[in-house]
Amino acid sequence: MNTRDTVAARIVELCKERHISINRLAELSAVPPSTVKNVLYGRSDNPGVVTIKKICDGLDITLGEFFDTPAMNSLEQEIR
Repeated sequence: MNTRDTVAARIVELCKERHISINRLAELSAVPPSTVKNVLYGRSDNPGVVTIKKICDGLDITLGEFFDTPAMNSLEQEIR
């Protein structure tokens, strides 16, 4: 799995844990639903850190908590 897919999967995982929809996440995060959906469906190859931070704020977690997962930690280096 690449970084983009791993980020999208993490967002979906966190929404499922909290029993919230993507639209509810967008509302809580003050991020347009279209932006969240673009991240989830691969239309945004490089979501900005500010967008991810807002999503984390909406989920009431830190950036560290968002990224510190086995899937994130096992991603291969993309620049060689």
